[in-house]
Amino acid sequence: MLEALVFGTVLCGFFGIIFKQNLMLKILSMDVMSTGVIAYYALIASRTGLFAPIFSETEIEYADPVPQAVILTAIVIGFSIQALMLVGVMKLARNHPTLESREIERSHLQ
Repeated sequence: MLEALVFGTVLCGFFGIIFKQNLMLKILSMDVMSTGVIAYYALIASRTGLFAPIFSETEIEYADPVPQAVILTAIVIGFSIQALMLVGVMKLARNHPTLESREIERSHLQ
């Protein structure tokens, strides 16, 4: 059930990127989609009964830190891409009175 909800989040973000015309909503949809992908990866990588890899005197089974590092890297990369896209939209907003992608395309074709 949880996997279906996460997959639905990814699909909502994907369809938002395709069907929304406002550039801010496209950026928000991309963020929703990346959050869904990260949540799906974390859901698949998690296993019950494992502990955080912290030094201990007892012999217990530790969780693999590699998926955790991948998730942190994906979050940082997603944040930087989102910031770069917002800067691009700010530059477009200086030249165009609207953030609708079709209107911007029409103004470049004229």
